[in-house]
Amino acid sequence: MKAKTPRTHSPSVKIRQTQMLIDGRFCDGVEGKTFATINPATEEKIADIAEGGEKDIDLAVKAARKAFAEGSAWRKLAARERGRLLFAWADLIEKNLEELAALETLDNGKPITASRTGDVPAAAAVLRYYGGWADKIHGQTISIPGPYFTYTKREPVGVCGQIIPWNYPMDMAAWKVAPALAAGCTVVLKPAEQTPLTALRMGELAMEAGFPPGVLNIVPGYGPTAGAALVKHPQVDKIAFTGEHKTAQIIMREAADSLKRLTFELGGKSPNIVFADADMDEAVEGACGAIFSNAGQNCCAGSRAFVQEGVYDEFVDRLAQRTAKRKLGDPFDPATEQGPQIDRAQFDKILKYINLGRQEGARCVTGGERAFDRGYFVKPTVFGNVQDKMAIASDEIFGPVVSVLRFKDLDEVVGRANNTFYGLAAAVWTRDIGKAHAIADRVQAGTVWVNCYNVVDTAAPFGGFKMSGMGRELGEKGLENYTETKTVTVHLPA
Repeated sequence: MKAKTPRTHSPSVKIRQTQMLIDGRFCDGVEGKTFATINPATEEKIADIAEGGEKDIDLAVKAARKAFAEGSAWRKLAARERGRLLFAWADLIEKNLEELAALETLDNGKPITASRTGDVPAAAAVLRYYGGWADKIHGQTISIPGPYFTYTKREPVGVCGQIIPWNYPMDMAAWKVAPALAAGCTVVLKPAEQTPLTALRMGELAMEAGFPPGVLNIVPGYGPTAGAALVKHPQVDKIAFTGEHKTAQIIMREAADSLKRLTFELGGKSPNIVFADADMDEAVEGACGAIFSNAGQNCCAGSRAFVQEGVYDEFVDRLAQRTAKRKLGDPFDPATEQGPQIDRAQFDKILKYINLGRQEGARCVTGGERAFDRGYFVKPTVFGNVQDKMAIASDEIFGPVVSVLRFKDLDEVVGRANNTFYGLAAAVWTRDIGKAHAIADRVQAGTVWVNCYNVVDTAAPFGGFKMSGMGRELGEKGLENYTETKTVTVHLPA
């Protein structure tokens, strides 16, 4: 019999906004539909949210187009003023940190400590970072033969449709919206149906900060309806999507006729490589955080731990001991390290993979089952004796499940680490700087960490090789997604 779910002591969280934001005002959907957002720790309804469809997306896109192209257009607003508004928005997010952290934890299930010290401050930091970039998006002067003056301009792409996932709702919204607005684009944001609350509250704060109507529109809804309508809309110039590669493939097909600009940040099966000469304490702690952070619901999670054969057994034992000590429970308890999975579908998928791992012959060292009788809690799980072809070693589970694989030497582990259609992230643990640089050079991944994991900063580009994505987010590179380069050549008469 499973233990009862710990009593939740969530604070009284006021749900300020459940309507969609279109053209500067909050409203119900055209058809009046709603959907429920669920607390994953209790399986109870939090609130009913306005459900957007094709007609609502059309209204939002037209509002964004008007704000971009007409009157005192956003694209023509002084760049420094766009930056000032992003700074003001960041200030309001920090001012309302406790409320936003509680909303994020209520809707997503992540521990309140993570929301309070990680997600909310990080979202504000992204807005502030790109606020600083707004008046620094420059072109070049280019010397060409003849009596000509040639220069380039970087102009905003236009109306941007942005579709974000549920694992880091506030941060993913900030990653998408901030560079787009800084560059002079306007936005229609579709948050994940599982976690709309913080996006809507962020939209309310954006209006309080003074953003003009239509610059930021937020339409909650489902992928096959609201998301598809956004992708297909002829007045949308660009789509930015974070989620599964299979959905990105659908988006590419749907966007083919209009040749919309596309950027994708997709999944991963990231290799976390531990050499025998590594600091074992650091490597075990790092591997634990790499896979179990955010309940394993992390696109760059270190779900394949490759451990050199001389220390393999010790590593598995120590990782299992550390994993068994993780505090799983009420996400509003500051001591909780791991909350529930996001919903029933994800919960069932993870347990299915755990059972499949056992069937294929892997050894479940710890965890491997539901934690409580209510809520979507899965115990953090460590599998040993894993082979590369097993489903748990090849498929993205997106849950708290790590496969520990044995390897002999550097050449072997590089080949096996790269033997996947993913390429988002990787890590290496070693005291040998030569090995570290060799792994960083040869592993096919957009980010490689050396003796650390999950170090993601606003200033550093993030994205994937192969089927883990197209383009980069964060840093100066993130602005490239939202600008077009125009070349101007002027004849200079003698």
